[in-house]
Amino acid sequence: MRRLLLIIALVTLSLGGWLAWSWLGPGPDLPAPANPNARADHILIEKSARRLTAFRDGQVLFATDIALGFAPTGDKRQEGDGKTPEGTFLIDRKNPNSRFHLSLGIDYPQPDDIDRARAQGISPGGDIFIHGQPNELASIITLPGDWTAGCIAVSNDEIETLWAITRIGTAVEIRP
Repeated sequence: MRRLLLIIALVTLSLGGWLAWSWLGPGPDLPAPANPNARADHILIEKSARRLTAFRDGQVLFATDIALGFAPTGDKRQEGDGKTPEGTFLIDRKNPNSRFHLSLGIDYPQPDDIDRARAQGISPGGDIFIHGQPNELASIITLPGDWTAGCIAVSNDEIETLWAITRIGTAVEIRP
């Protein structure tokens, strides 16, 4: 009986250690920055088409299918509504230690969003990112359908490509 309890304790500790490492351990190896001539200057996200296209000087550099917030129709109005915001934004940060395989931050909410939400006595939400899949899934699966809380999700390979070709300050246009 004592031996069985010891085995159960060791398995539990091992599993707990693995989970902690997957959540808190070092992030992924960062993709090398792209050649300056291959860097995006504009990212277009078309919500209804579930499509992200990265451009440089009007030429397509990269395009991929996307997943959106769990209630994607319409513009984001408040925290928790499951909507992806619409409008013109900038990439304002790159997070190599995201809970999702790399993430590119979008500067939402804008001042107009904050003012509108404040007038209604609600939070506009925030922390909108273009990101990969949840770290705990590693590279096992790409989740189907619209599953984020309002972000734009792509596969892990695709976020690595975007990470390499995108700089802070890159324009992001999100259309209905």
